[in-house]
Amino acid sequence: MPVRACVLRGPGTNCDGETVFALERAGAACELVHLSRLSESPAMLGSFGILVLPGGFTYGDDVAAGKVFAVKLIARLHEPLRAFVGRGGLVVGICNGFQILVKSGFLPGPEYGGPGEAATLTFNGSGRFEDRWVCLRVEDCRAAFLKPLAGRIVAFPVAHGEGRFVARDRAALDRIESDRLVTFRYVGPGGEPDPEYPFDPNGSMNHIAGICDATGRVLGLMPHPERHVLPWQHPRWTREGLDRPADGADFFAALVREAKVS
Repeated sequence: MPVRACVLRGPGTNCDGETVFALERAGAACELVHLSRLSESPAMLGSFGILVLPGGFTYGDDVAAGKVFAVKLIARLHEPLRAFVGRGGLVVGICNGFQILVKSGFLPGPEYGGPGEAATLTFNGSGRFEDRWVCLRVEDCRAAFLKPLAGRIVAFPVAHGEGRFVARDRAALDRIESDRLVTFRYVGPGGEPDPEYPFDPNGSMNHIAGICDATGRVLGLMPHPERHVLPWQHPRWTREGLDRPADGADFFAALVREAKVS
């Protein structure tokens, strides 16, 4: 029986179709669900093993990126989502989904304070919207499904105006690092550490592109793995060939495998 995955959308979500496609290619049975529908019937979560919050510009980013969706998530689904993770469910937030998870307090998690206390995602250091391909190193972190990919350099595109990861202070940043919550880090095109702009497209502290919570079951990242699930989606495929799977395909395959085990 395939793993069932829920892709949760709201007004302004625009990457839900690509995310469904990526999950289905990885072998999941996927359902696209509106936030209002899940809020009315939170027991629906019991039938899923994976919940993905895709990218987009929910509620027009009118207050701040992901903030309105986050407020609704806290008010309507906080306890059901905690129970979902507690029973082994996996939650992934991509781009706007990552912003939502941070601003609702699901990342880095309650052990690190309330929503936005330990860290946030704010305006890019460049002062502009960044739409480009980046290279990332998959870190040795608490997210079990990423272990087979740890140390690998992957390429995903970014498309955001508020993607700069900022911790409250040095102590909060050091704790996030020492607790192995960092899942992805921006690197140079050859995997070089400490990249400058544009290889770190937003100026994130410690070049952090994604984090997980202490359970390793809630994860968010700013780049878009769902936009690199076919080899020819990469802009250099004609020069570098199609001799290995796309990085995003490996990401989603690992996610679905972990959900089958859980």
